[in-house]
Amino acid sequence: MTALLETGVQHTSHDDQLRAAAIRVLLDNWTGTGTVPSRSLYPHQWSWDSAFIAIGLRHLSPRRAQQELESLLSAQWHDGRVPHIVFNPGVPAQAYFPGPGFWRSSTAGRDGGAPAVAQTSGIVQPPVHALAAWLVHRADPRESDRRGFLRRVHGRLDAWHRYLAHNRDLGGHGLVAIVHPWEPGLDNSPCWDAPLRRVRPAAAGSFRRADLEHSAPADRPTDLDYARYVRLATDYRDHGYDDARTPHAFRVEDPGFNALLIASEYALADIAEAVGADPAPARARAKRLTGALLDRLWDGERGVFAARDLYDDRLLPVFAVNGLLPLGVPGLPANVISALVAAATGEHFRLGRVHLVPSYDLAGAEFDANRYWRGPSWFNTAWLIHHGLQAAGETDRASRLRAGFLRDARATGFAEYIDPLTGTGRGIRDFSWTAALTLDLLTHHEDGR
Repeated sequence: MTALLETGVQHTSHDDQLRAAAIRVLLDNWTGTGTVPSRSLYPHQWSWDSAFIAIGLRHLSPRRAQQELESLLSAQWHDGRVPHIVFNPGVPAQAYFPGPGFWRSSTAGRDGGAPAVAQTSGIVQPPVHALAAWLVHRADPRESDRRGFLRRVHGRLDAWHRYLAHNRDLGGHGLVAIVHPWEPGLDNSPCWDAPLRRVRPAAAGSFRRADLEHSAPADRPTDLDYARYVRLATDYRDHGYDDARTPHAFRVEDPGFNALLIASEYALADIAEAVGADPAPARARAKRLTGALLDRLWDGERGVFAARDLYDDRLLPVFAVNGLLPLGVPGLPANVISALVAAATGEHFRLGRVHLVPSYDLAGAEFDANRYWRGPSWFNTAWLIHHGLQAAGETDRASRLRAGFLRDARATGFAEYIDPLTGTGRGIRDFSWTAALTLDLLTHHEDGR
């Protein structure tokens, strides 16, 4: 345990070796237009993965980081949504499920303006893209201006945020609702267990899971949960991906998704100002979202944010990492920030005493150190909480988390996620966002941000 709590700057040669290894992962997973999360389990382009990847790529090649985001945004639907997967037509259909033949975006999504050429999914992922675009611009403003990067992406990012504000406020209280457990990124979290019980599973034998060919079944969602995911996606597809018309059996206001949208709204305001557009609409949306986040999702009794099930308009009383992600939201009351830090360092997450930040309550009955999002620590959420701690003035804790992040990334070969109790790598190795965010935190120390 003592070694886990050690801080301090690693020897420069170790940092150089880690940097070189992270760069190798990003180069190996580059397809020519974008970056896949991994060559095996995830052979296409994923939405929030590409945002995190661009944040790391900006230190290697700002131009390639710009291309990463523009490649993703080129598959945006006319209604503004950025789909969670853009499929690579060169990948065999059986390599991933659900693939393009399941989503049928160009036909089922025609009314929503799905692209006619690129095949995509129909659901979305957390909107980290404007934040990523602004950070990429700042990495080399001259090159960004020369290429007109911000001018090209500004309208697309604004349309993306307006889609979420107008189409996904399913509760009518100013927050974005998710309609599938894959949308907030915490795919298999126990947060979703109660809402999912209402979902009738897809028939056994009606689909074939490709994920179990690359990962141990003990690490992945159960067949029952997967059948429910398939049912939700099928119902959405069969209603033309129409948010108003689909009878969503799963409708949840998620604190993590909305917190990341707030951060990106502020970044979008900066982008608007940089290109000579009006920043006021994005800033106004950010402030309204912050108010709604506090009103709707703050659980003062437990001292964390919680998801709200719109089926019965009740908070879901669990401790999960999505409840800590609002730590970085500007303008939170001091008592809320203090409570979030206390929750992160308390017995439910034990920040500083375990590896990174567990995705679920260490004391919860549903905790599983190995199974996807039901307990393992993830590098992208650790990166977000690191920045949240910095924003809260918790610089010592942020520094310790950074040191643990770099140590665990090195020790596990850039694992997809890790056991929070042992630090053992789980899932896929050479995972792109782990490598990208490692590169960012290495550079973060050097440039003093």
